[in-house]
Amino acid sequence: MTEHLIVTDEDATRVITMRRPEKKNALTQDMYRAMSDAIDTAQNNPKIRCLIITGGSGVFTAGNDLDDFLKAGTDTSGAPRASNATKFLYSLAHNVKPIIAAVDGIAIGIGTTLLFHCDYVLASTTATFSTPFIQLGLVPEGASSLLAPRTMGHQRAFGMLVMGHKVSAEQAREAGFVNAVVAPGHTEEEARKAARELCALPAEAVALSRKLLRPPSDEIVRRIDQESHLFGERMKSEEAVSAFQRFFQRKRG
Repeated sequence: MTEHLIVTDEDATRVITMRRPEKKNALTQDMYRAMSDAIDTAQNNPKIRCLIITGGSGVFTAGNDLDDFLKAGTDTSGAPRASNATKFLYSLAHNVKPIIAAVDGIAIGIGTTLLFHCDYVLASTTATFSTPFIQLGLVPEGASSLLAPRTMGHQRAFGMLVMGHKVSAEQAREAGFVNAVVAPGHTEEEARKAARELCALPAEAVALSRKLLRPPSDEIVRRIDQESHLFGERMKSEEAVSAFQRFFQRKRG
């Protein structure tokens, strides 16, 4: 377990909290591994009926730690790209328990795409969603190229995933990947209410119905693998390396 992730079991709900405020909860490989473990170990635990993913008040996550990204983009060893990140995506794809997301503040990159694996999403009025993959010379990840169009339609998904348009909480609700918009600081409280509602329902009926509503996990995994292969190739492309170098030059300036 990493100090940047807190996992607590509250009654029948497992709460997974990203805690790296100094970096806006930017995700490290250790954090990915810890989140995977938290999800995986809940699967065969009958006491856990529901999962909540949150970043606490004020921020959800700024996405991947970009220092890791630049290192991966210039790595010539041929090592698999971000294996812990991919493992986390597999954990989401194979998860059978309802997942609630509580988004208060920014959700960038995988901070947005992971939401398409969730079953109920709450966002504060200050939440924003952005997926700047193409601006960095990359491609969408997390099976978002499969799940986002199914949720919000091709045109809206294209605007967000390809053109990189930032989406507000209300726009996300209208697009269908946010259930409700609440006041800042109240997303976790509302997530716990939703969790209690879910946990009061018959567990087997919930599990079967959730499975009927979602694409088969093998289809999701195939798309994750396809995106990951292209993503890895793009990380080493001249476009991506140049884009990351420009980003870090602006950051240092």
